[in-house]
Amino acid sequence: MEAEKLLQLALMLPCAALIGWFLGAWADKHFHTNWIAIFGVVFGAISGLVYVIQMALKTERTTRNVDDSSDGTPGSKS
Repeated sequence: MEAEKLLQLALMLPCAALIGWFLGAWADKHFHTNWIAIFGVVFGAISGLVYVIQMALKTERTTRNVDDSSDGTPGSKS
């Protein structure tokens, strides 16, 4: 299961940037402009990075909770 999360993290950032680029290129053709594709790549990269950071923080919290509950000290959640 951990490998699937790592694969998801590795693919999220480039896929988000690529989708942003495709949508921006479509919008450039539709509106006859040249800058929307660049904005799409930047927006996709930022949104992908935000998702990667959120997933990393969630995984860290989950790992920390599992480690705290399994150490056997009094007051830990079991």
